[in-house]
Amino acid sequence: MDKNLEKQFRAIVGADHFTDVQEDLLCYAFDATREQYLPEAVLFPGSVQEVSAVLRLANARGVPVVPRGAGSGFTGGSLPLKGGLVMAMNRFDRIRLIDTDNLVAEVEPAVVTAKFQAAVETVGLFYPPDPASYTFSTLGGNIAENAGGMRAVKYGVTKDYVRGLEVVLPSGEIVHTGSACAKDVVGYDLTTLFVGSEGTLGVVTKAILRLLPLPEAKQTLSASFSDMGAAARTVSEIIGRGIVPATLEFLDGASLGAVEKHFGLGLPTDAEAFLLIEVDGDQAGLDRSLNRVRSVCEKNGALEVKVARQKAEQDELWRARRAVSPALRAISHYRMNEDIVVPRSKIPEMIERIQQTAEKYGIPIISFGHAGDGNIHVNVMAGPAGEADLPKMKKAVVEIFEATVALAGRISGEHGIGLAKQPYIGMNLDAPTLALCRLLKKTLDPNNILNPGKMFPSVREAH
Repeated sequence: MDKNLEKQFRAIVGADHFTDVQEDLLCYAFDATREQYLPEAVLFPGSVQEVSAVLRLANARGVPVVPRGAGSGFTGGSLPLKGGLVMAMNRFDRIRLIDTDNLVAEVEPAVVTAKFQAAVETVGLFYPPDPASYTFSTLGGNIAENAGGMRAVKYGVTKDYVRGLEVVLPSGEIVHTGSACAKDVVGYDLTTLFVGSEGTLGVVTKAILRLLPLPEAKQTLSASFSDMGAAARTVSEIIGRGIVPATLEFLDGASLGAVEKHFGLGLPTDAEAFLLIEVDGDQAGLDRSLNRVRSVCEKNGALEVKVARQKAEQDELWRARRAVSPALRAISHYRMNEDIVVPRSKIPEMIERIQQTAEKYGIPIISFGHAGDGNIHVNVMAGPAGEADLPKMKKAVVEIFEATVALAGRISGEHGIGLAKQPYIGMNLDAPTLALCRLLKKTLDPNNILNPGKMFPSVREAH
């Protein structure tokens, strides 16, 4: 980077909040993917005015800027593909307000999701979005990716809780979208435009989030099955009967085995499928809901159904669910983690197609995820051949995406598009829709400085 330009960026954020030291840059060169791109510098703005000044200067000089939270994404959304600056939002870490009268909160983007959830629960409120990375992912990153999580089946995803935003545009202009009001139809719905935009349209510096009253109680049930088809049919029937659990998760047999091998939690490793179901609400109605769920599980041939009524038992089961991803990392260094989503009724057929693909290519494909909303985390793994299996793995991913689209599904439910899924976005978005997306990007970011090279491939590259 030009030394004079570097000096100007340092002056905006302060010398202590700017670095181009190689060791520091390496820390911001990667995310949860295996890709790595080195930025030219990393800066840490401390106010919306500093964010504005950085973007204004970067825009004038054509310097790429990549906003970054915890860097926990699975699709390369926070990777500095074109070098330039990483704008690390670490200093924006305040919960500014929790309004118990109007059930809203005002937060900065670097607040860790779990910290925020704990803070609102101390005053009897509830923030439902709970991505698997909630103990370290940030609210800004959740907004950028429109994160979901295990409670989405009942409570929805991040966009359902964002009432308003303060956003700095690539030009440096500061805009405010939405409000704390429950109803607001003044102007276009710009809030939703920025949620899920993966840092390509603006930098969020403040968010107004909707809260709910904290449910009075919850109970957890687990059920094991001899085959995945029976578990998938159980999921469809639970929802079909009008039962809406807070969470409805599934693990296949390989997931169960991996978790048990590495963490020893006492899971039923003889089962081929495992459902983890939580109901919440008023204490008086919980037993009835739980009994209805149990009845559906038993009707569909569950090998065993257990109710965890004590908090310690519940926590242990959810620890098992959250341990799946790290357990799979221990199996193979070569893994492609996809998060397809299909209509709930199509889950049995989708699972069957995934299994057929695994048999066709002779590689392990391990599935788990949010069965209640059709969001399946498909892990295409290398076999004993290791790296030599990568070509087969890539072909398997494409076939899984094709099957997903054929079943009216989407190639990403919550991980976003970023870099990893960019070549496949045309499977879901037709040419006019892609053109409109590119037009929106060009309108807000005509010099293409903000997180360039993400989400949308060039016209000739799109599938």
